[in-house]
Amino acid sequence: MEGYGIVNYHVDARAQNAAAHIRNSTSRGTVLLKNTGALPLTGKEKLTGVFGEDAGDNTNGPNGCSDRGCDNGTLAMGWGSGTANFPYLVTPLTAIQNEVRSNDGSIEGITDNYDYSQIALLAQRTGEVGGACIVFANADAGEGYIIVDGNEGDRNNLTLWQGGDNLIQNVSSLCNNTIVVMHTVGPVLVDAWYENPNITAILWAGIPGQESGNAIADVLYGRVNPSGKLPFTFGATRESYGTDLIYEANNGVGAPQDDFSEGVFIDYRAFDKHNETPIYEFGFGLSYTTFSYSNIQVQVNTSAPGYVATTGQTPSAPIYGIISNSTSDYQFPAGFHQVPLYIYPYLNASTLSGASMDPQYAIPYDFPAGSSSSAAQPRLPASGPSGGNPGLYDILYTVTATVSNTGSVAGEEVPQLYISIGGPNDPVVALRQFDKFMIQPGQSRTFTAQLTRRDVSNWDPVSQNWVISCYPKTVYVGSSSRKLPLKAALQSNGKCQNPGMGSSGNSTSTAGSSSASASSSTFTGYSNSTTFKTSASTKASSGSASGSASSSASGSASGSASRSASLSSGSVGSSATSAGPVTGYGSSSTSSGASSLSSYGSPSAYSSTSASSSKSSSSSKSSSASVSKSSSSSRSSSASATGAPSGYSSTAAGPTGTSASTMTSYTYGYTTTVQGTVTVTTTCDTTAPYGAYTTW
Repeated sequence: MEGYGIVNYHVDARAQNAAAHIRNSTSRGTVLLKNTGALPLTGKEKLTGVFGEDAGDNTNGPNGCSDRGCDNGTLAMGWGSGTANFPYLVTPLTAIQNEVRSNDGSIEGITDNYDYSQIALLAQRTGEVGGACIVFANADAGEGYIIVDGNEGDRNNLTLWQGGDNLIQNVSSLCNNTIVVMHTVGPVLVDAWYENPNITAILWAGIPGQESGNAIADVLYGRVNPSGKLPFTFGATRESYGTDLIYEANNGVGAPQDDFSEGVFIDYRAFDKHNETPIYEFGFGLSYTTFSYSNIQVQVNTSAPGYVATTGQTPSAPIYGIISNSTSDYQFPAGFHQVPLYIYPYLNASTLSGASMDPQYAIPYDFPAGSSSSAAQPRLPASGPSGGNPGLYDILYTVTATVSNTGSVAGEEVPQLYISIGGPNDPVVALRQFDKFMIQPGQSRTFTAQLTRRDVSNWDPVSQNWVISCYPKTVYVGSSSRKLPLKAALQSNGKCQNPGMGSSGNSTSTAGSSSASASSSTFTGYSNSTTFKTSASTKASSGSASGSASSSASGSASGSASRSASLSSGSVGSSATSAGPVTGYGSSSTSSGASSLSSYGSPSAYSSTSASSSKSSSSSKSSSASVSKSSSSSRSSSASATGAPSGYSSTAAGPTGTSASTMTSYTYGYTTTVQGTVTVTTTCDTTAPYGAYTTW
């Protein structure tokens, strides 16, 4: 037709073994949430009753709803523009019928969720003969351009659809061997029925695709040992999840706006932060066998290079020839025949505003300065090739653990490694690595995970770089986010820095002349002790000044912060201590044989002050302590501690061998400086846990 080729030709893109692959991955990925011994079934039960619309066919066929925009029959695909037509769809009822009939068993099914009388009769008969009642229920979602049962894309609630909860309760009230299978796009509330002793097994089968029925039958009848793990948390209530959706427009006709005030605390990280007990936690999943964990080991990669921040300039933006700025040059050619829904590289109007069809086109907007510049730009510290600075992917630690199959059948296990970065604003634990492997009964496998610099780092918005904080770090290995029987401390592998300090991060510390130590109590509190040895001569070595902003030291949610700065005599020279403990954190410094300087900031939403505060430089003829946003000079030893805003802490600044009068602040105005004639040599003990931070 008019010389055009075939557009959107329907090609069968399935591989020869596609069905087997889909069936295998779907069955192995099924998550077993509860099993009191009912599973696996034999297929020889006296009567098998199958219940629920989700077990059967869509009356209009598997592709009966455009873009799968309905919830009729079994749920095997969500709705939206990314859907595809099913070449076929094996329903759970069909597959279970095939299984039972192959064993000369009896099976009946009811796929009307609201036929209460027939449901009750079948459930009662099945229970009376010691059969198995299998209930199917679902919850769907998709893109916002389709509305299903009042749900515009995202779900309006966390309940099962089509009266699924009532169906489960009705069947289980009459059948003492009720098995629940859920096809859902995410978590649902199961609090009303999951502990019912008549419910002997619960499975989450996700959105399984065309082999749905065959895959669930493989699990129900033991051909496949389920090994899936939950990618989200089943909470006790809707409120357990913390953050919620935006249900009503909050920006007029514009796109809804969200400040994401929850930060990284979603799903299991929110449950951990708020001490919410989940019903089934992130990463949870049972098996037809059992596993044990033992022998965690951590190897520090001492040969890992130091992290070097990216520097230099990008190339200037290239110019590719000369283009016309006349819109008429880009309109459809005269007489051009457009194929419907096909996208063309032409304008459909003579003006840009007309072509955009946007009523807000050309509304004045102040673009950021330099946003249209083609000049070379400074490279960001964390930038680099794909994935960012290559140093982020240096391997710092290798963690190993032994996983043993303690049951009687072969099964796959998914060991998971979580890390506690340790800061007061960090998640309690965060998933970093996992693996999956088959283990025969009585056998063991070694789980190995490599941790990169990125894995143990925080993003620092001030320096626009990834930094390793100075808080103690712990790795945990287990079978879910709440079942972590193994733990080990990560020893310091070089320099650390608390986010917000603005260090360039391109130097490494050396072991030997100073030490840092930390002790960890799981998920509760930590103490940090940092000692810096100095070689110094001072004209005055005594005197004190202190200032504090504090509440009680109980570590309450409202926070506790105390801070002092003092100058006191040491065994040889002077010492300066600045400490800012918050909510379960404490710090201290010691002096032995030489002057010492200890600085530990207040990392949470606390500020700290010392004796005096000034926005300009200050001077003193005797020992003093001051708070300042700029450097100070003094004729004798002194210390200056800057009050740090939310997320900031104070640091010691100044290159080795440089007197304080010429020190340069590397922390964007928030710095603790050592003044006078003190010469500081600072190093970090790389064999100790995280506890020291310097910006030399």
